[in-house]
Amino acid sequence: MITALRSTLFLAALALLTPPFTLLLLLCFWLPHRTRLRLVQPWVYTAIWLIEHLLGIRSRVLGRENIPPRSVVVLAKHQSAWETIVLQAVFRDLVFVWKKEIIWLPFFGWALALTPMISIDRNAGKKALRQLLSVGKQRLDDGYSVAIFPEGTRVNPGDRHRYQPGGAFLAHAAAAPVIPVALNSGEVWGKNAFFKKSGTVTVSIGPAIDPAGRRVDEINQQAEAWIEAEMRHISPHLYAHENA
Repeated sequence: MITALRSTLFLAALALLTPPFTLLLLLCFWLPHRTRLRLVQPWVYTAIWLIEHLLGIRSRVLGRENIPPRSVVVLAKHQSAWETIVLQAVFRDLVFVWKKEIIWLPFFGWALALTPMISIDRNAGKKALRQLLSVGKQRLDDGYSVAIFPEGTRVNPGDRHRYQPGGAFLAHAAAAPVIPVALNSGEVWGKNAFFKKSGTVTVSIGPAIDPAGRRVDEINQQAEAWIEAEMRHISPHLYAHENA
């Protein structure tokens, strides 16, 4: 009952919070991208406050010292919408690569379209990759960090999908370090789940991967190896069967 009440109040709060920020962005469409991204920050930090104090979902971040003082490509595990909000408070000036259909969502999607986020058509094949490289390199040059979920979609805790090389291609083309990120948000905020449980999400940030002298597949494999190994450290109970 408490979980249902908390989850309902959280969604109601976001429903009230989002339209005013969307209107603000629409009125300020003429401002530079970075300024518009700054205008969204109060929404992000209010949502994080609601996540922590209303849903009871806290977080602990390991490896902050691995974040260099420059633009990076973040390759992260993706288990829920939680990380699309909270990672913006972990990495400065972070933009995500989204599927373009999201921009049609009322208010939230419209606001997203007015920020420097990168929307791509995931069904466009090589065209989507060219768009990612073009826009992604520009964002990195402008001082943003770019977050990509290499598995392409939300993955249930303990599961694993094929790691797609788009993020590694971008890092290689832009000569930008890759920061691998493991997290277990799906244990409290499930994939497409209305009900969200209280608990603590662990975010673990790995050492930077320098793309210099490495092939795209090597960059991708190194990031995958670190993330999947770290998942077994932060959520060992989900992988106990591997040692059975």
